[in-house]
Amino acid sequence: MLRLTPPGFERILQSPQFCATFGGGEANVAVSLAQFGARSRYITVLPFAPNALADGFLGELRRFGVDDKCVVRGPGRMGIYFVETGANQRPSKVLYDRENSAIALAKPGAIDWTAALKDATWFHTTGITPAISESAAALALESVAAAKKLGLQVSCDLNSRKNLWKWGKKAEHVMPELVKHTDVLIANEEDCQKCINVHVDIDVESGKLERAKYRELCERVLATFPNLKMVAVTLRESRSASNNGWSACLHDGKEFLLSREYDITHIVDRVGGGDSFAAGLIYGLTNLGPPSEALEFAVAASCLKHSIPGDFNRFTVDEVKALAAGDGSGRVQR
Repeated sequence: MLRLTPPGFERILQSPQFCATFGGGEANVAVSLAQFGARSRYITVLPFAPNALADGFLGELRRFGVDDKCVVRGPGRMGIYFVETGANQRPSKVLYDRENSAIALAKPGAIDWTAALKDATWFHTTGITPAISESAAALALESVAAAKKLGLQVSCDLNSRKNLWKWGKKAEHVMPELVKHTDVLIANEEDCQKCINVHVDIDVESGKLERAKYRELCERVLATFPNLKMVAVTLRESRSASNNGWSACLHDGKEFLLSREYDITHIVDRVGGGDSFAAGLIYGLTNLGPPSEALEFAVAASCLKHSIPGDFNRFTVDEVKALAAGDGSGRVQR
């Protein structure tokens, strides 16, 4: 999508200008993985060429080293979203403008999944695409079914977006079918409630989470979807828009792991934080040691993402490992 953001911490149209960048759930993961040195391919449907916005987006992907050769061009326009960055007690706000976008109009069969997934080992998707339209939801289900048939590992970030689910069926009627084709599920407690109807009494408004309850949440998710190999849940203690506690847990059916907690006291931009966690987890599970190491890498990567504006995470493996190892002083590096 095209992302439009007012300058600094201004409200939308407080000044008559926007900062234009690009972003979106799956694209953010693809870029972050490419930054880590992994082979990364992005698959979607964009407007027919020539289209300055879509062409600019593809150029940005290529600049980060993401393979865009399997992107399909079709009817429709470029999706847009507006981000008003919050501060202190004022929350960030997101306004979507995605109706009649190319991906919203795309139907099953629009993408040759056998060709698009050739030589791939891992496929990642999110609950954002199914929220856009009924046809996009069907295309998303087609994608995970094809990936599993081809023998890929499949991860899905539930990413509940109540402002997007407008087309009829709600998330809880759509997302369980995608999860049935998933190996690694990524979510937060609200995602589990809204998307797959798994509930545990967790208070997310107090700014202090009861971590013991997340083991129960993970166990209920794994029991509901026995096809899952593991579930990772992010834990955000939102004390204000500027100050969050950040950690995560992971359960593989045998062991429940809880990560180190980061106290993020000055958030620059939290949009894309979950996507950087997903990318970190995928990279960690495929390139590092045990799941505990992958979890710590993912949380550290996401913590760093909160320090820079824009959707894309721009950190290297060494930088993430340094934070995960305890180097979080913020001292100038000369």
